[in-house]
Amino acid sequence: MPETTTALPEPLLALAARHGVVPDFWDFGGGHRFVSTETLVSVLGALGVDASSPERVDLALAEAEDEPWRQVLPPVVVVREGTSDQVPVHVEDGAPVTAHLEIDPEVGGGRRPVEQADVYVPPRTVDGRAVGRATLDLPADLPLGWHTLVVESDGTRASCEVVVTPARLELPAGVGETRGWGLMTQLYSVRSHQSWGVGDLADLGEMAWLAARRCGADFVLINPLHAAEPMPPLTPSPYLPTTRRFVNPLYLRVEDVPETAYLPVAERSLIEWQAEVARPLSTDPGPIDRDTVWAAKRVALEVVYAAPRSAAREARFAAFRAEQGQGLEDFATWCALTEHFEGQAWPAGADDRGSELVGRLRTELADRITFHCWLQWLADDQLAAAQRAAREGGMRLGIMHDLAVGVHPEGADSWSMRDVLAQGVSVGAPPDMYNQQGQDWSQPPWSPQGLAQAGYRPYRDMLRTVLRHAGAIRIDHVIGLFRLWWIPRGKGAQDGAYVRYDHEALIGILCLEAQRAGAVVIGEDLGVFEPWVRDYLTDRGVLGTSVLWFEREDDQPMPPEHYRRLALATVTTHDLPPTAGYLAGEHVDLRDQLGLLTEPVEKVRADARAERQQMLDVIAQRGLVGADPSERQVVEALHRLVLSSPAVLVGVSLADAVGERRAQNQPGTDQEYPNWRVPLADSAQRLVLVDELFDNPRLRSLVAALRH
Repeated sequence: MPETTTALPEPLLALAARHGVVPDFWDFGGGHRFVSTETLVSVLGALGVDASSPERVDLALAEAEDEPWRQVLPPVVVVREGTSDQVPVHVEDGAPVTAHLEIDPEVGGGRRPVEQADVYVPPRTVDGRAVGRATLDLPADLPLGWHTLVVESDGTRASCEVVVTPARLELPAGVGETRGWGLMTQLYSVRSHQSWGVGDLADLGEMAWLAARRCGADFVLINPLHAAEPMPPLTPSPYLPTTRRFVNPLYLRVEDVPETAYLPVAERSLIEWQAEVARPLSTDPGPIDRDTVWAAKRVALEVVYAAPRSAAREARFAAFRAEQGQGLEDFATWCALTEHFEGQAWPAGADDRGSELVGRLRTELADRITFHCWLQWLADDQLAAAQRAAREGGMRLGIMHDLAVGVHPEGADSWSMRDVLAQGVSVGAPPDMYNQQGQDWSQPPWSPQGLAQAGYRPYRDMLRTVLRHAGAIRIDHVIGLFRLWWIPRGKGAQDGAYVRYDHEALIGILCLEAQRAGAVVIGEDLGVFEPWVRDYLTDRGVLGTSVLWFEREDDQPMPPEHYRRLALATVTTHDLPPTAGYLAGEHVDLRDQLGLLTEPVEKVRADARAERQQMLDVIAQRGLVGADPSERQVVEALHRLVLSSPAVLVGVSLADAVGERRAQNQPGTDQEYPNWRVPLADSAQRLVLVDELFDNPRLRSLVAALRH
């Protein structure tokens, strides 16, 4: 466990500060904790800094001082719109410098000269040569976008990205003038008679259109649709994907692929046979079986892939592939390699996307690589159709996508982006009141230095894909754009340390890409964090998250009138049981059964009962329920309570709307609970399908209560 006092050497503390590693933190009980020397050394090692001895620490400190002088330009410059900035240029001492900006083609292109500022900085001897520093003045009137700064000096040419971001992300027209509300759901759990055992993108479009037309909803917030493995077994958690940039083809509706309609009878029969295996799973009340579903869909999709495409369709596919570029090719290559090496260890060189072996396999597996690119093209087309249906139904936002914190340690991004992901550590969270042993999410974090050296392009490309067909995006654990809890390999979740990121760059780029997409950004700003973070997000126009059970004031439920305006306010979240189960204390029983409590269960139960009673007292005092209310009446009253907040958006869990009691996820578990495999059902555990969802009496009653 972290110490309450520190005996860390001053040079080690200085080195940690230089690289953004935080040696202390405040725990959920209010205690001030310090990380161990061992943890600090391990985390620095994951950042590529050797701090294994006092001598190494001194050497690393000296290297940190010299490193900027070895680079002609910083790897990237991120500034806010309307502000000027100065950029250091390192060249041979006394050498002349000329510079210009190449303007982002998306905002008109062109070229602008950049003037040198009259700033003298003494030269520095680095690696035996005298290095001088010139200072460039960036103009304050640069348009939003991704520009390129080009510098020339004595025949040497260097360049870097200059990213101009919005000072503030404004809400789209019509959003925020009157409150918007929407449904929150795990898409895979909401099936129809037409889907193949998991809710798919056609179900999403139908659900969104109906939610708009019949309920007046403005958005549907869904789980991350990031891609899983290309073959079974599939990781159930949508928050542990192989990549965050591309889409899980599990969500495709095979029958909606245009070529399916023109298949010969024999090929059409092959698809029907697969549907006969998977479609009945939509009415199976047991845990969702992704493996069987994907095995059937993959066979069916391979049949469709083999069919000829029209010239126009082939041209559109080629254009999509060219637009997505090397990122798509690398993802598809990883998928093809995973299939190729199924059941065996990957040979030497296969884990290096630039190796001779991988180069040869790209040629040998070209057709399978094309197949996986084609799946992404189909997913992009069906996502566009779902968003179009949502907006045509009358939603002001439409589909609200969710961005996971990270990726699987053995997935596609970990394979293709090793230069921007830290090795030897994983992301998690320190102990808190709901997970008293802490959490290890097993995901490799972004390397702050690696991301900057890459000009934030991997981050930008990921955002652009997720935002392509989104009216809004929810950033899971948005605090991770400020700092992340890094856990050294082999250590417990409690033995980590926070590592800081350049939040000005990460939030700025997020706002830039969202503005270009016309999307709202919601940050899940729950958990332990510095108070100024919420103010910063509000200043940048990023909405926060207010969950009824978590909003406290003077050890009492915070009056909703005190919530923030720029927020998505909800009664619950996917990391808690649905409200009916939470009111019954089922989250305590479950954590006790799974051995996740560090406090006596009697105390935790008593705390849960007291929390429940406080909330019941609030809704009773406000006249939202009468004497001896039913479960349904309490759930509806809690949602009406949230509606008394000034929040511009209100989210309603679809599980709450139909009376579901089972949690989708129990944090801190893997196989102990059927996380992310619970199909949508009502309070009697009867399945609820999209086909009858909006005739569900409990949903209609809740919608009526919201409108009232």
